[in-house]
Amino acid sequence: MADVAYVLPLRRPGVDERSVAELARYVAGLARRVEVVVADGSPEPVRARHAAAWGDAARTVAVEPPPPGSNGKVVGVLAALAATSAPRVVVADDDVRWDAATLDRALAGLDRADAVVPQNVFDPLPWHARWDTARSLVNRALGHDWAGTVVLRRDALGPDGYDARVLFENLELERTVRARGGRVEHRPDLLVVRRPPRVRTFVEQRVRQAYDSFAQPARLVAELALAPLLAGCAVGAARSSGTVRATWAAVPVVVLAAVVAVAEAGRRVAGCAAAWPATSALWAPAWLVERAVCVWVALAWRVRGGVPYAGTRIRRAAHSEAELRRAAQAVAR
Repeated sequence: MADVAYVLPLRRPGVDERSVAELARYVAGLARRVEVVVADGSPEPVRARHAAAWGDAARTVAVEPPPPGSNGKVVGVLAALAATSAPRVVVADDDVRWDAATLDRALAGLDRADAVVPQNVFDPLPWHARWDTARSLVNRALGHDWAGTVVLRRDALGPDGYDARVLFENLELERTVRARGGRVEHRPDLLVVRRPPRVRTFVEQRVRQAYDSFAQPARLVAELALAPLLAGCAVGAARSSGTVRATWAAVPVVVLAAVVAVAEAGRRVAGCAAAWPATSALWAPAWLVERAVCVWVALAWRVRGGVPYAGTRIRRAAHSEAELRRAAQAVAR
């Protein structure tokens, strides 16, 4: 499909030969169907090794280090978009693995939408991927999850693309499309494999994911209330006895049971329950307690000027759709 470009932003400090070989095989498969543009912000020797691994299967665009306060992934995506004229674009993190049939279905969705967002499913499933899966399932139940990939019409973003000075770049992209009058379609039935991160990366992501809630005020308030609620129940139970103590102790149990039920509802959305193990929802309490703590750490980082990210600090999670709409209207005038 000559009218489709697959944009793959990449930035690695060193060469992991096994990982590079696996990614090269995936890129080679993609290249038989679409144009592949790798926006590589890795150090030059690493970038050269990457380019050699996929050879003619992909075009490598060198990406300079992002400006302070900017998201390197977005900088890479914008550099890749500038290097291709394809009207339909797939943006995907380097750990995303589309299969041909699902990609075709997503591209077909552009007949009725300006952007199509699928659902990521971790494969394989080590313990930390199961933990993070619970977050995805809760998101599915409460509306939709945010995948590490999106399929969109190039003109949906406009000539300037989307702002790189945000942490929650997926949400920023979606809101930019909507602010320009475009339609974003979330497809919980389109399941796209994602490789789990290393445990160290998983740990580093905990506070950053909580920081994303600053772009969703209602969710932020609810998450900030969790720790005081659980702590208050613990204190109330410790200072009470009998029925009152049992009541205080029951509240956290009800909250944790409720999040399991929510996650299980998310697993069943769009009839896709078989995509996740039956025990997946049982990890939701662990994720909820994590978020109750990490959102307060995120608040502390916010007060200190922003969350640390790839050697810089990013203060804004994402712009509101209203802000982006005003900016788009100002440009139009």
